[in-house]
Amino acid sequence: QVQLVESGGGSVEAGGSLRLSCAGSGYTYSSNCMGWFRQAPGKEREGVATIYTRGGTTNLADSVKGRFTISRDNAKNTLYLQMNSLKPEDTAMYYCAAKTTKYCTVGAYAYWGQGTQVTVSS
Repeated sequence: QVQLVESGGGSVEAGGSLRLSCAGSGYTYSSNCMGWFRQAPGKEREGVATIYTRGGTTNLADSVKGRFTISRDNAKNTLYLQMNSLKPEDTAMYYCAAKTTKYCTVGAYAYWGQGTQVTVSS
């Protein structure tokens, strides 16, 4: 069983930065893919960034390219999302997720954290 716990959310002004963390426990070594997803009120959940943990290949949504960076510290079993130049439209609940299959940008993720709120004011 994989457990994921997010932290680092908060309220910032537009243009500010936040770094989200996702601490994993359990069989996280079997997770080939990890990712960050977000859901704003009244909107569908969307993928923000994914990383293939074996090779480090990352994918970012077009809306966050150039502003967000996903990374993972394997020794600490922790996933990060560095968010810079935040915009009000980035306001959402951010979720960390993991799965064992190796196709990181397609298919469902099996394990989810509880989420951390990010609010960006203009």
